[in-house]
Amino acid sequence: MTALTFAPDDEDVRPLVLVSKEDCASWIDGLPAEERAWATSVGFKGGAGEVLLFPGDDCEVVKAAGGLGSDKDRKRGRFLAASLRAKLPEGAWRFETGLIEEALAEAALGWLLAGYRFGNYASATPPKAMLVAPEGVDAARLETVAAGEALARDLINTPALDMGPEALEAAARELAEAFDAKVEVTSGETLKRDFPMIHAVGMASPRAPRLIDMRWGTDGPSLVLVGKGVCFDTGGLNLKPGASMGLMKKDMGGAANALGLARMIMKSGVACRLRVLIPAVENAVSGNSFRPGDILTSRKGLTVEINNTDAEGRLVLADALALADETPPDLIVSMATLTGAARVAVGPDLAPFYTDIDADAAALEAAAKAVQDPVWRMPFWEPYEKMIEPGIADLDNAPKGGFAGSITAALFLRRFVTETPRYMHFDIYGWNPNAAPARPKGGVGQGIRALFQALPGMLDAG
Repeated sequence: MTALTFAPDDEDVRPLVLVSKEDCASWIDGLPAEERAWATSVGFKGGAGEVLLFPGDDCEVVKAAGGLGSDKDRKRGRFLAASLRAKLPEGAWRFETGLIEEALAEAALGWLLAGYRFGNYASATPPKAMLVAPEGVDAARLETVAAGEALARDLINTPALDMGPEALEAAARELAEAFDAKVEVTSGETLKRDFPMIHAVGMASPRAPRLIDMRWGTDGPSLVLVGKGVCFDTGGLNLKPGASMGLMKKDMGGAANALGLARMIMKSGVACRLRVLIPAVENAVSGNSFRPGDILTSRKGLTVEINNTDAEGRLVLADALALADETPPDLIVSMATLTGAARVAVGPDLAPFYTDIDADAAALEAAAKAVQDPVWRMPFWEPYEKMIEPGIADLDNAPKGGFAGSITAALFLRRFVTETPRYMHFDIYGWNPNAAPARPKGGVGQGIRALFQALPGMLDAG
């Protein structure tokens, strides 16, 4: 995993002045004459990502200025300061800026995240410019956040050949060992008996399905994270077309995000009893694949008619949620790359979430804004409940009609959380389709920085 850390503070640190487009002219006017002439001659305007290097007497760079762009740029983008990192010479730098605390923390976190490279299969050189942690920010916390984000990205970016259910289990065990957590895994005949829908979805693959159960902490409120771990999704017998199958290595993005968030929680020592449940499967095609028209009986006892084997994520999550709900925690959070409908509704950047608790929604939305991790509340719209009731069974895994697909999936999952009053569900994308500052193309964490920011208050309030 990429090491995303701040540089030590020593005498070789050079200043990096962060300048907005609006303030650029007045900043240049205030420079010493030689520097003012230099900045004017090169046409520095403070544009987003623009860099101005100041040479010293020996022609070595002694300081730099970096553009933050216009107010419009900053409203439309985030982590704009992160784009400066790859353009600066090697060495340690220190921000000089009048940014308020939240904006300074964003710039510092963005700088760390801009150092992420996925180099497991090809050489990937991280930028050599480093940053001394700015005064007034919690450097250890930002490093913790960056490391959790990097873990989620690494897991999602790993091809399914090397990230099947067994490898996902190994990743969970490695994380647990690092923080003295405990892991239990259910598989084989026990899985078939106790978690029949997880088994049914994964039984066609030679890579055996399993339920990964990680526990950490003995004091404080109880929190359960449930992450969808479909390591590859062919669609099953309702086979996906090739264009839709190309990114299905990311269908375990919910599990990756849950593990990334768990790492943040354990590293920072959040006072809670944490449990992470990951149903890890591969939705493959073989002679024993589950079929359209089958009716499965869930761990909860609810029966589910299978109208599309490509709506498998909610099936494996349902059995895991049923287990979480049997000893009701203070809060259950599920995360899944669940529906294309969510992408149509809000695109790849926003993480839709569902909750019945207005206070939890408000806390999450405030936290998301503070840490530049955008989320969007969606409704558990009860008039749509009838859409998931097929008549022949208790539930339908793929309602006909094509309407409200993310909402009906969320309603389906809520049927399996009956004893826990506080349940929150995220229907994430887990993938950045276009490179952006601090967010290269590929796997990405969504909602986990916001949750990490909000959880202490949410758990205390519960």
